[in-house]
Amino acid sequence: MRSIAYARPTDVRGAITAVASDPGSSFLAGGTTEVDLLRLDVVWPNRLVDINRLPLAGIDDLPGGGLRIGALARMSDVAQAPAVVDRFPMLSQALLLGASAQLRHMASMGGNLMQKVRCSYFRDPGSACNKRVPGSGCAALEGVNRGHAILGTSEHCIATHPSDAAVALVALDAVVRTQRADGSTRALPVDDFFLLPGDTPHREHPIEHGELITAIDVPATPMARRSLYLKVRDRESYEFALASVAVAVDVHAGAISEVRLALGGVATKPWRARRAEGFLTGRAAEHDVFAQAAAEELTGARTRPLNDFKAELARRSMVRALEAAVARGDAA
Repeated sequence: MRSIAYARPTDVRGAITAVASDPGSSFLAGGTTEVDLLRLDVVWPNRLVDINRLPLAGIDDLPGGGLRIGALARMSDVAQAPAVVDRFPMLSQALLLGASAQLRHMASMGGNLMQKVRCSYFRDPGSACNKRVPGSGCAALEGVNRGHAILGTSEHCIATHPSDAAVALVALDAVVRTQRADGSTRALPVDDFFLLPGDTPHREHPIEHGELITAIDVPATPMARRSLYLKVRDRESYEFALASVAVAVDVHAGAISEVRLALGGVATKPWRARRAEGFLTGRAAEHDVFAQAAAEELTGARTRPLNDFKAELARRSMVRALEAAVARGDAA
């Protein structure tokens, strides 16, 4: 049995210093992922620094109609916050679809962004995994990879990113705010916060050891009031996405003037569908155009025999989500 030290600071600087000064320390928020990985012997911290007493759980208005969501705000609180439901329904829906009620009551927004992949090979210490042990290989490449990624993959990792909320946040151009040990702060566009695996799949975020997420800023996006989140999964109860779509569309005189589109369940990071967005802008808001845009986005997909179905599933999901978003706008 391994012993693990435990600390519970009450100020942000103290928490950051505690982790930054010790390579074996890590932050503990809701613990809905960290505790599982400890039990599986996948992570091995010498000390857990509990940050739940830090004053980082607020949901506050930003000028112009945006929101600042504290890193320790619980998923359930954010999903039900009237401002989120009204201004950013895709985020509320993604949070509600992202976990069971028990998990949503515990899991924090910052922790949701930092959660580890659900790849079974990552979670099995006996299997090769470049995320867990760099250079050990990727058992998923030739293994059971039905749920794995078809976009943003490399020969070193094909694991999908598990977060639903992150997909909505990428579509909304959210910004992740952090604080470092020297007291400096950073504002990272959420799309840049998640790194493609490339040759370094163990490096998932561009932040330092001990750098703490303090808040997530969601800028005002008027069309987001008519946004939605579509999630396709093997069962209706709590399950990870096979494919998901966060979408918001503005249509004027029958043509798409602006669109936000992001995919989950099919990529190694929350996937901003920029090819599809570029194709759609200025074109007619109709089924055939949606289908062409979806096909354009999936041109770079790299499938394997067990997950080949995901390309078609993602295409159909994008079309369905776009049609629903346009219909929502027409009804507004």
